[in-house]
Amino acid sequence: MNELITKLKKGNVNILGLLLKIILIWFIVAFLIFPNINLLLDVFIKDGHFSTEAVTKIMKSKRAISSLQNSFILAFASIITVNIAGILTVLFTEYFDIKGAKILSLGFMTTLIYSGVVLVTGYKFVYGKTGIVTKVLMNFFPNMNPEWFVGFGAVLFIMTFSGTSNHMMFLTNAVRSLDYHTIEAAKNMGAPQWMILFKIVLPTMAPTIFATTILTFLAALSTMSGPLIVGGPDFQTINPMIKVFAGMQNSREIAALLAIILGLATSVLLIIMQKIEKKGNYISVSKTKAKLVKQKIENPVLNVVAHIIAYVMLIIYMLPILNVLVFSFTDGITIKTGEITANSFTLDNYKKLFQSPLAYKPYLVSVVYSLIAALLVALIAIAVARIVTKAKNKLDTLLEPAILIPWLLPSTMIALGLMMTYDAPRAILGNHVLIATPTIMLIAYVIIKIPFSYRMVRAAFIGLDGNMEEAAKVMGAKPFYTMRKVILPIIMPVVLAVIVLNFNSLLSEYDLSVFLYHPSYQPLGIVIKLATDETATVDAQAMAFVYTVILMIISTFALWLGHYDGLEKIKILLKKIRKG
Repeated sequence: MNELITKLKKGNVNILGLLLKIILIWFIVAFLIFPNINLLLDVFIKDGHFSTEAVTKIMKSKRAISSLQNSFILAFASIITVNIAGILTVLFTEYFDIKGAKILSLGFMTTLIYSGVVLVTGYKFVYGKTGIVTKVLMNFFPNMNPEWFVGFGAVLFIMTFSGTSNHMMFLTNAVRSLDYHTIEAAKNMGAPQWMILFKIVLPTMAPTIFATTILTFLAALSTMSGPLIVGGPDFQTINPMIKVFAGMQNSREIAALLAIILGLATSVLLIIMQKIEKKGNYISVSKTKAKLVKQKIENPVLNVVAHIIAYVMLIIYMLPILNVLVFSFTDGITIKTGEITANSFTLDNYKKLFQSPLAYKPYLVSVVYSLIAALLVALIAIAVARIVTKAKNKLDTLLEPAILIPWLLPSTMIALGLMMTYDAPRAILGNHVLIATPTIMLIAYVIIKIPFSYRMVRAAFIGLDGNMEEAAKVMGAKPFYTMRKVILPIIMPVVLAVIVLNFNSLLSEYDLSVFLYHPSYQPLGIVIKLATDETATVDAQAMAFVYTVILMIISTFALWLGHYDGLEKIKILLKKIRKG
């Protein structure tokens, strides 16, 4: 403290930097640490004494125990089905010589442009009682139950084909980095094709497969939308049960403890994933790698079977998107009956989106929430990354693990922690949803996006050329000026990509919003989920289709910006326009 006072007197302390650190520490303590400690105390401390009453309540609650069992059953089942589907999608598009591989790749990547409640809604409208698949099946099986797509099987089916995003992103790169010399050597030694696949190719990708397996397990364990929309009364998992218990005054302890259990499971699994990552990847022993050549399946029968499986999977991936797209242009009667005629098509739904305040209000609410949150997250990530990469004391380095706390917590635990700590205005609705102020929800949005954003921005800071900053310092530039004029312009593409991706993913956010949204400011995720309810009006369902189409367009644009050099291409185009 004396040293700090001395530096202040001499003017050697960066006042702006010190103020920034104070604000960050306040934010971390107030919204990341204290709410979770308060949640633990609220569950285990009663009248000043340690209590296990909440544990006893869970043990006596059949619904709570059932939800825990269902979550782990779904998580373990998803490991098998998602890995099978995910590995096949990558092999069909990157390893085997399958006709139309580019079309397959585009279809399999659709999970990157729509997910969560939007995706589950799409599947329900395809396989639900008025869905196209159900109508086709009933032509062959007239006595079948039109509400067959309910329960564990329905949830697992959606998890399987919505959970392959990580495989398409990470496993694709692993396949492309394979050393073809190794495969050729095995061929020359007479190894059959199946042996090369199972003894060389898949083991080489094992670390990536392990990582995606953990991510799949985590996603299935904490899933909300699937069980809530198609789980039915007999298959509910942890998060939907937390939502129900949180809305019941006498059962909030059970909700909090379930959230804590989910948080502990998440933390353990992420620690395991970290250890797997530290072990590193298998490497090629050859000095120079050869580019992978796609392998033609030698057995003609297996070749045909592989093509059939690939295109059946493509149909499964594309049906929800095509269904949503088509029905967004149809009238209410068509949406209600599921029967399309020549007179079904109309542009009224899209006109309503731009003309009716009630129709476009959810978009405005989501855009405002998402944009403000994305910008705040970027600012916090930049500030923390700057301080950590230039850390001069232990306090600075502690900012990193502190800012990564949300990575270990499920969204439900974050939501309940904020609610119980700050006691925002709340009430119990008919559908058991807590009500929070918009400020609390905005803070929650920021929290759930911090770890990802920080890691991206920190990587950009690490990749900076230190000589440029040193040169600015020698020329007498102040730290803030250097940051604004030298550093930010260099890392701006990464920062903009982070902002775009966060904005995009928050537009349809549901899992957190369902606990914290205010009835007067319903975001898109809530509106789209309500459209799946049996009591939803035809107009609400029609607008849900329109919302989904617009969201997919925005997501595609964001994906192009964030992953396919879209920002650079825009810059080049602007330069050409200026010159022209």
